[in-house]
Parts: sequence; C-alpha cells; structure tokens
Amino acid sequence: MTQSQGTSEPVEPQAEQADTPAQDSGTGSWVRLVIGILISLVCLGFIFSQINLQQFADAWRLANYRWVLASMLATVAWLVVRAIAWRILLKNKAAFTHVFFAINEGYLLNNLLPFRLGEVGRAFLLGRKSGLGFWQVLPTIFIERIVDLIMAVGVFLAALPFVVGADWAGEAIWITGAVMLLGLALLFILAHNRPRVQALAEAAGRRIPLIRRLARQSLPAFLEGLSVLVDVRLFLLSFGWLVFNWVIGIVQFHLVMLAFFPQAQPLWSTFTLGAAALGLAAPSSPGGVGVYEFAIMTALAQFVQAPATAAAFAFTAHLIQILITSVIGAYALYRDGDSLANLYRQVRRLPK
Repeated sequence: MTQSQGTSEPVEPQAEQADTPAQDSGTGSWVRLVIGILISLVCLGFIFSQINLQQFADAWRLANYRWVLASMLATVAWLVVRAIAWRILLKNKAAFTHVFFAINEGYLLNNLLPFRLGEVGRAFLLGRKSGLGFWQVLPTIFIERIVDLIMAVGVFLAALPFVVGADWAGEAIWITGAVMLLGLALLFILAHNRPRVQALAEAAGRRIPLIRRLARQSLPAFLEGLSVLVDVRLFLLSFGWLVFNWVIGIVQFHLVMLAFFPQAQPLWSTFTLGAAALGLAAPSSPGGVGVYEFAIMTALAQFVQAPATAAAFAFTAHLIQILITSVIGAYALYRDGDSLANLYRQVRRLPK
C-alpha cells in the first residue's frame, strides 16, 4: 500500500513546548504498576492451573503455521489501515509514514513499559515529528480509543445472542458501551463549542493559575485536535476505516485460530476478539500479559473445552501482535535516532 497523496512536506521535528512536560507522581505510578502486575500474575496463575503442560506443548507442536504466517501478514495490513484511520482524524496534517511509525512506537512502549505509556508516547512522538504538537495530537487518540471500545462492545454484543451461557457479561457490556457513547458525546459537545469552552477556561483562569496557563497554552491546541468531530465527512470517513480495521482484525484473529482449531467458525473469532479487546481495558502488566490470554480462554470456553489448546492459541495470538509491533516500533526508533530509554524518560514527564 502506498503512502497517501496530497500531503505537504513534513515539518522537521521540534522540541516539545515547555508547557507540555509535567512531573508525574511516582508513588501513584508504582501503585498502578504493582496492582497491574498482581492482576496479570493472578490471571497467569489461573491459566496454568487449568491446563496440562504436555497438552499445551503438543498444541504448539501440532499447530498449522501456514495460518500463523497468514495471520502475521494480516496484522501488518491491520496496522496500515489503523494508520490511515488515525491520519484522517488528524485531518491529514501528518505524513502517513510518521503516523504509521508513531503507532508502532506507541505499541512498543505498551509492550515493554508500564503505565500504558504507549498512547501518551505516540502523541508525543507524532506531535514532535509532524510539528502539530502533543496537545493537538492527543485528542485524536482519545477519539480513536473511544471508537475502539464502542466497536469492541458492539462486536461482543452482536455475537452474544448466539453464544450459549454467556449471559454473565451482558449487563457489564451494556454499561461499558453506554459510558463510551457518553464520552464520545462529550467530545462532540466540546468540539462544537470550542470558543465557549475557551472563554470559560479563561474566566476560570483568572482565579486559578494552573487553569490560566492551560487555557493560554495547551487548551487551544487540544480543542483544535477535536475539530475533526465538527467535520462530519472526515469523521465518518475515519469511522469507516476504523470499522474496516476491525473487520481485518477479526480475519487476522480467525486465521491464527484456525492454526489451532481447524473447525473454528467466524462466530468464535468475533466473540473472542471482542472479549479480548475488553479484557485489555483492565489494568495489567506491560503488554497486558495474562489478562489478554485469560479473556481469550474464558470466551473460547463457550465453544470448545480444550483449555491447553486454547491457551496455546491465546499466547500465540498475543505474541504475533507483540512481535510485529515491537519490530516495526524498534526500527522506527532507530530510524529517528532515538532510544527506548530516552523515549521513556521523555514520556514519563508528560501529563498522564
């Protein structure tokens, strides 16, 4: 797939404005990390308590790796489509290559580092590379993530009526979907009332110095980042690409499932991927290790009682995602002349 046309020459990377970095609360961050690691360890402990290790090893040995290779190629296609959708949310103001590599650098951060720094990291990286700035890029990630969660809820609920014994999740999923829709509605309100929001912030800033500083420096860029919601054509176009991205995701997931379950039906992949995506919303260790696999095994148990094979499939599906995004993300860092340690230090100073 070729790079989208019609983009002006990218602006050279610039240092982030002095107002962007902020000291993070070390204590709060480490508490979140410890809680996340504990949740992951509990999930991993439960998984390995339920499987036969010999059957687990046999499942990997007997897997059809042609399907795994096809799934890896589909993952690359998924990343390309994801970059197209995000670039449209940015109103095509950033070069496609910058967007594509920033996404993978963000996933690399999520794979290796705590605190879900990838989302903040890719906003910082793309803001620096494109010249748009951190605050203008960040709201487009909010929009993308909310649409993702709405899609996860929709996919899960669409499959739920066909899955016997899955009523346990229905109420929680409806609540999650309602919260995400309310969040998107709030962003729409802010986008359509930007001058009023700016005026209210400036009025509040007369009494509160922090709000005054944000109103003058960060808020205008943040509201500009939300402006894509005012352009119905661009938002619907991006939404369409995100829906297509989910279609590719289901296909990719089904391909790797076929490597372990040749009898798998599309319903299995649809329901299980929705559950896995929602599972990743829970706090966990870097990369969501344990939580992702637990969500997959729990959902897949509605269709087949083969916990060892289900675990082998879950770990393989997760490994594919981690491997591909980490390789591309590491190349992107090398291409930019940056390092993971330096990037981590810079992102840790950004507001969470």
